[in-house]
Amino acid sequence: MSMTDPIADMLTRIRNACGSKHRRVDMPASKMKVEIAKILMDNAYIKDFKVLDTEEGRKLLRVYLKYAAGEQPVIRELKRVSTPGLRRYVGVSEIPRIRNGLGMAILSTSQGLMTDRQARQARTGGELLAVVW
Repeated sequence: MSMTDPIADMLTRIRNACGSKHRRVDMPASKMKVEIAKILMDNAYIKDFKVLDTEEGRKLLRVYLKYAAGEQPVIRELKRVSTPGLRRYVGVSEIPRIRNGLGMAILSTSQGLMTDRQARQARTGGELLAVVW
């Protein structure tokens, strides 16, 4: 059976693993999931990620989670905004500021995936995929 929203599945797996204090989480890999993991790593929300090959010949994305002092997860909230049933597109002037700049929005633009700061700097809007703080 095919999955209707693999991005939401990825975010839910990371959210559940953080809540259970796991060190890493595995999921099926895709180009978009790898790009989202790269954005999360560049903005210090996760430690690292790797793309592994399984015995069946499929790709597996392994995300290493990051915790602050006192074993508190760095990712406090991870939420999908645009869903397959209701896409959410924003212009450059409508890009939200998450937690007054402490959080981050992930956008899919014509120039690829980027954060809200990068999209404002590039003066481009796009599909608002997720918000993280």
